[in-house]
Amino acid sequence: MLLQLRSLVPVPLRDKIGRRPTAIWDQDLEFRNPEYVFLQAPSGTGKTTLIHSLYGLRRDYTGTVSWDGHELRSISSEDLALLRAGSLSVIFQDMRLFPGLSAWENLELKRSLTDTISKEELTDWMLRLGIGDKKESLAATLSYGEQQRVAILRALLQPFSWLLMDEPFSHLDQHNTGIAAALILEQVRRNKAGLLLADLDENTFFPYTQTLHL
Repeated sequence: MLLQLRSLVPVPLRDKIGRRPTAIWDQDLEFRNPEYVFLQAPSGTGKTTLIHSLYGLRRDYTGTVSWDGHELRSISSEDLALLRAGSLSVIFQDMRLFPGLSAWENLELKRSLTDTISKEELTDWMLRLGIGDKKESLAATLSYGEQQRVAILRALLQPFSWLLMDEPFSHLDQHNTGIAAALILEQVRRNKAGLLLADLDENTFFPYTQTLHL
């Protein structure tokens, strides 16, 4: 699946972008899965804005974002929903869990819609990430690290050609980051997918094929 960026510039950052070198904004770029792309993005350079634009949550930009030749702002809401359900998955920086639902309910909502991962496999994933005992805990009562692990698992509970990640390990220690990254890489390979990770600092979480600076 081909991602094309053509002269993409977020309107709120237009003035700031011209003051520093960037390998993303206002460039013509193409990425095809199964590439593993790392975007190093200091605070305030538009990391979250980019992820939201690629996922179709933001439209306040000039230029274009296209998936397999389909420009995001031109497709219908129904086609955007199909794109997200079958081709794009995302780990948001702010997790976006339902606080009044349990960890399991947050996950089961996604799993039951996609039916690509069994309940048994999901249970094994929770145990592997160290949150097996948090199934019945409300998301609102989980620590940030526990919430982040739930958000990671939720993103893996669907088919995808690209996995978009915005600081996916910001609340995890080195040990838990390693466990979570290994599971993500397994599922990316299982889906023959690409990944695009935006983060603040250099890292070796994945075997990147490209590293670019936002």
